Amino acid sequence: MLKYILAQNFCDKMNQSEEVFGLPNIKSAKKRVLVNKTKAARNKAAKSALKTQLKYFDAAINEGNRSEADKRYKEAVKAVDQAAARGLMHKNTAANRKSKMTLRLNKIPQ
Repeated sequence: MLKYILAQNFCDKMNQSEEVFGLPNIKSAKKRVLVNKTKAARNKAAKSALKTQLKYFDAAINEGNRSEADKRYKEAVKAVDQAAARGLMHKNTAANRKSKMTLRLNKIPQ
């Protein structure tokens, strides 16, 4: 019940038309502050989802279950590719992560 109340309060705060206090005095600058806050929240959620997928893959690797690891590998690679496409990580970083995941997956006997 408490989680629901906290989530509801968060949603109510995000949906309200907020007045920006502090540095910006110009209307467009105030709008940029609000837009940046929204984008930062969206990026934070996307990064968290990416980390979750990578943790699931790591857990499957540590178990040594090849079929589960294959399934988690596909999900993790897709998540990394989406993160690179959205600009959450550099394309070379994404390629490096995928390469390391592939090497770890191939060490598990079939």
